[in-house]
Amino acid sequence: MTDKAIPGLHHVTAISGPPQGNVDFFTKVMGQRLVKKTVNFDDPGTYHLYYGNQTADPGTILTFFPFADAGPGRAGPGMASAYAYSLGHGAFDDWMERWALDAVDFDGPTERFGQRVITVADPDGAKVELIETPGDHGPDLDGFHSATLWLDDIAPTHRLMTDVMGYEEVGHEAKEGQERTRLRAPGDARGAVIDLLRTDAPSIGRPGAGSIHHIAFRATSDEDQLEWRERLLQAGMQVTPVIDRQYFNAIYFREPGGVLFEIATDPPGFTKDETLEHLGESLKLPDQYEPIRDRIERVLPELTV
Repeated sequence: MTDKAIPGLHHVTAISGPPQGNVDFFTKVMGQRLVKKTVNFDDPGTYHLYYGNQTADPGTILTFFPFADAGPGRAGPGMASAYAYSLGHGAFDDWMERWALDAVDFDGPTERFGQRVITVADPDGAKVELIETPGDHGPDLDGFHSATLWLDDIAPTHRLMTDVMGYEEVGHEAKEGQERTRLRAPGDARGAVIDLLRTDAPSIGRPGAGSIHHIAFRATSDEDQLEWRERLLQAGMQVTPVIDRQYFNAIYFREPGGVLFEIATDPPGFTKDETLEHLGESLKLPDQYEPIRDRIERVLPELTV
């Protein structure tokens, strides 16, 4: 294992269908806060929506590109296939009871590495997992537990994450035609767990509504990110230059199994252009799109939160 380690997830980015159903599900059913309403850098006629905890901390952020006419996506090898939130022991049963009373369909509980798991589908059919963790962290979802990577061959990704990114193997399960290896970053940051999944189930991944676009890991600063970029280049990864994403700087690369990885900086954060009390209330645009704000606002559908 390397002497330097990624702390955990920064965010997960997925693709959805029409935005209003996405907002309703994640703010009402999942109890998340809409912390930023902006647009896709490459397609300003499409929203980029960010959800998180009340203080928009790294490790709680789930983002969506909601394409109203997106075809259905499907997870497969070379893609992230699921993400999971942590729930303390005391809140896990409460969430199951609440969903049952609200007629929210969910699967489980099942058991994974000795922890209970329940799974709900978002409006586009994507799996959203809740995993019971030790302790009492309050009644609300307050960040990620893990993300699952679906791979044809676990070994190359395992080597990258342990030898270069500082993860440690902490578990392995094999059953019913699949194997799952659990890796964990040192420390207790949110989203410290990555599961590597290989399964005999046939599937060809397809980007679209209900699929995960990429997962992003944390860098604590710009300097930390540049150091990670150099380490990854030395390990043979093809890494992009640093890209300004308004609320963080980002670098991207595909890990050996094909999953798109990002490393994103903690600063400047989501209070860069809105106060904490008013996060997500106004449409925020990258500077290059401010001159055409009127045109963009006419194209984007109105959202009710």
